[in-house]
Amino acid sequence: MPLMTQLRELFPSKWSLFIFIAYMALFINQGLLVTATKKEDNSYSYNSVTVVLLAEVTKLFMSSLIYLQEHKWRVQDLLEDICTHRRALLYYTVPAGLYCVYNILTFTNLAAFDPTTYFLLLQLRVVVTGVTFQVLFKKKLTSRQWLSLLLLTVGCIIKQLNTGPASASSSDWLRGIFSFNIIPILVQVFCSCFAGVYNEYLLKHQAVEVHIMLQNMFLYVDSIVAATLALWLRGQLGTALTGEALRSILHPAVLAIVLNNACIGIVTCFFLHSLNSILKTFASALELMFTAVLCWLIFGIPVYLNTVVAIAVVSVAICVYSQQPVRNPPATAVHTAPNPEQAQSLVQQI
Repeated sequence: MPLMTQLRELFPSKWSLFIFIAYMALFINQGLLVTATKKEDNSYSYNSVTVVLLAEVTKLFMSSLIYLQEHKWRVQDLLEDICTHRRALLYYTVPAGLYCVYNILTFTNLAAFDPTTYFLLLQLRVVVTGVTFQVLFKKKLTSRQWLSLLLLTVGCIIKQLNTGPASASSSDWLRGIFSFNIIPILVQVFCSCFAGVYNEYLLKHQAVEVHIMLQNMFLYVDSIVAATLALWLRGQLGTALTGEALRSILHPAVLAIVLNNACIGIVTCFFLHSLNSILKTFASALELMFTAVLCWLIFGIPVYLNTVVAIAVVSVAICVYSQQPVRNPPATAVHTAPNPEQAQSLVQQI
């Protein structure tokens, strides 16, 4: 199949291709920004909890601005829409709660596993996403699509295998896997997959009549409430809102992390609306590869043979998938993504 035909199969419009590239670029940029703000002892000079909360507030603010811009700054329209579709606020408590549990378990599992084992086990979400997608959308994936997902999983696992001089023995991480510590990480994998696919389901089916930016606002309000409640229960809310914590983020690089994170939230919404969760797993795998190469070029972090092999395997997985990509358009054409002229205007505003 010619390359242009494969691209048209994967990306039915220029807008969807733009969103795919923007999604990867923003996530890669996030990884580089966070790496750049690390100190020599791998700690941070800012409060990460404060950064997360501020990013969620920024996402809510940006979604509100985009909505109001499309409605000629009529606040009354926003208030009426909120009242009309207030039930959707309840729908988004599910993905918001799951994302909150995922974030909490990140710290729990990194304490139980070394980073290599942790990221290796997270690659289970590729296959789990495929299963969840089938169940929620009642779309059976073909053997070719499953083959591409399995190849993608293998490529990601190869990338996470530590082949450098400080690599741990296989018996060390195998002992870690076959223990009770595997339960929290399986919960984290499920939360990540189900939240993403369920968010796509809301965007395209359950809440399809709701404006896409209003859906975003509902999600971020629920996320802020869930994160605040979780921090309060863990006794960490006070540390996130102290004067010292707020002053620590007043640095250009840290503010860039907040803004970039907020843009990721907006673009992810468009990604799930224009494309689907399956293609999102491929984008995440490509981010992993590009980030490794860019970290080598910018920060001098070594790239080992496993990264090269992983890039080759992921490339094959993408070629296999492009022969028969998943189709999952919205239930109706209501509140679709903006046209290229509107998109350019939104990007300039952001």
